[in-house]
Amino acid sequence: MALVLVLCIGLTFPGEKPIVYGDDGQEMQLPAAFHKWTTHRDTLRLVSVYGILACGMTVVIITAGIDLSVGSVLGLTAVCFPLLLMYFHWPPVLAVCGTLAIGTVCGLVSGGITAVFRIQPFIVTLAMMVFARGLAKAVTGGKKAPLYIQSEDGTIHYPPVVQAIRTRWFDDNLAVVTVVFLISALITWILLSRLRWGRYLYAIGGNEQAARLSGVPVAASKILAYALAGLFSAVAGICQAAQETNGDPEAGATYELTAIAIVVIGGTNLMGGSGGIGLTVLGALTIGYIQKILSINQVPEAWRLMLTGIIIVAAVLVQRRRA
Repeated sequence: MALVLVLCIGLTFPGEKPIVYGDDGQEMQLPAAFHKWTTHRDTLRLVSVYGILACGMTVVIITAGIDLSVGSVLGLTAVCFPLLLMYFHWPPVLAVCGTLAIGTVCGLVSGGITAVFRIQPFIVTLAMMVFARGLAKAVTGGKKAPLYIQSEDGTIHYPPVVQAIRTRWFDDNLAVVTVVFLISALITWILLSRLRWGRYLYAIGGNEQAARLSGVPVAASKILAYALAGLFSAVAGICQAAQETNGDPEAGATYELTAIAIVVIGGTNLMGGSGGIGLTVLGALTIGYIQKILSINQVPEAWRLMLTGIIIVAAVLVQRRRA
């Protein structure tokens, strides 16, 4: 319903129609931006990184947890990938696997501390958020790590793995990063709906004490949930670095808020125990179109961030009323 409403708003306020002059000197108005297929294509591409993060966030929130570190882990892995590939000259497969391992370890640490010591995930992941961001700046000296080689004549050469991630298929209509998002969503759906572990997560989110008394391995299940969030953060970090052709230690800032907004708008309960990845995909599209509509209508970025916060609160209030 939210997605349909956003699309209706976009068609009602499609953005300014730029005036151009034809060969005869007559004024003409180009079609409004929201009516173009390229707008929807670009929206899917731009929201894909957020969507990948939201896949991991969905799993964590279902357990009644939260992971504030996903944006910073994205930034950390976004700089680790070019460092491993370009500076340490690791083979592409090893560079990708090494980067994924770094993200997964970050999630394991957060999940382990949360589950074993029973500390609030808000505190633990907040600490990981600060640590990962600081580590990203430390390993790069606060500078961007390029994912290309520039020859003496100024020609820029990208590694094949970077070119592959930047590829768009079907006449430039389908970005590889969008495919990665959809595959991530499919994997998450399988984990949540087809495996016993997925049922464990819902039980933990519904009533952790009851789940523990029922024999559910609560600690192990929660640790794996946060590890999966870290893994998806690393996937998003690789995609982000490849798209930007560099690893930016500031990459992913405030992305955790967008990921939470996507999950909540999709209908996953922040209190845990209910929700699903299909709803998260719809939430990602909703957020993507909201941001695109605001961008087309030249709404300042500061107002867009404020709106994201309002959306999160509004979605939680709606959930509480339904409950």
